[in-house]
Amino acid sequence: MLDSIVFLLAGTLAAATPLLFAAMGEAVVEKAGVLNLSIEGMMAVGAATGFAVATISGSYVSGFAMAAIGSAILSSIFAVLVLFFLANQVAAGLAVGILGLGFSVLIGKNHEGQTIKSLPDLELGWLSELPFVGGVLFSHDLMLYVAIGMIILVWWVLSHSRLGLIIRAVGESPDAASAIGYPVVLIRFLAILFGGAMAGLGGAYLTLSYTPLWAEGLVAGRGWIVVALVVFGMWRPLRIALGAYLFGAVSLLELFIQGQGFSIPSQLLSAMPYIITIVILVIMSRNPRLIRLNHPASLGQSWHRNA
Repeated sequence: MLDSIVFLLAGTLAAATPLLFAAMGEAVVEKAGVLNLSIEGMMAVGAATGFAVATISGSYVSGFAMAAIGSAILSSIFAVLVLFFLANQVAAGLAVGILGLGFSVLIGKNHEGQTIKSLPDLELGWLSELPFVGGVLFSHDLMLYVAIGMIILVWWVLSHSRLGLIIRAVGESPDAASAIGYPVVLIRFLAILFGGAMAGLGGAYLTLSYTPLWAEGLVAGRGWIVVALVVFGMWRPLRIALGAYLFGAVSLLELFIQGQGFSIPSQLLSAMPYIITIVILVIMSRNPRLIRLNHPASLGQSWHRNA
């Protein structure tokens, strides 16, 4: 039983890592006042690019780096549409997301069904040998700890730095931010690139560590879960991270429950994370005042500088 609990907790950290990367990026994008609904496509591009590059080069570093760059390039298309052509952010996000899914199939075409050796765990010596805690916290690969570091970094930047103050000012009132000299379009453009790169890292983690293979549809709706997590977390990085870990735990319940011998249809267990996400969002939507108090005031609104 103890081994099962260790498996569930350690697996929760791993399952949440792709979501954490993408959600931290999306939190910054939305704090800057832009609603990006193309996360699914960006994660797919990152997953395919990271797997293809790592397979060909034999380098995980190259795989993750090119995944971030590839998804950032895709996000730049979205940025140009919504910032320069003032396209509707919802429509542009959906279009770029579909484009990303198509690109991921093209990029991964020659690698369909292939596997790769999973990103190795760090050697942490006696820490990994600690009873219970070692198996849960100190038996993971480097990128999992990088994701945890990103939670802290994004939280600190948004809450305690001048850069975070500028991002939040642009998201709350781009007119006021522009009037005092902040380059609104540039800040939003860089925020979107950062969000795309982070989504790419999340996708690459899926194919290089969590499920070290490439197959079409591997992202499996996680991009939409990321968008929901940002709302669930009220645009606060620490709460978003909590939601990601809860989703990770629920997604592993299927294996845990089946391992305990309970007879529950596997289809229902597989659908549980998405069902729970929908229920949470429905509950939250019943209190629109709470959402209004927390979400950036200009979120989803096009902006151009007045002459």
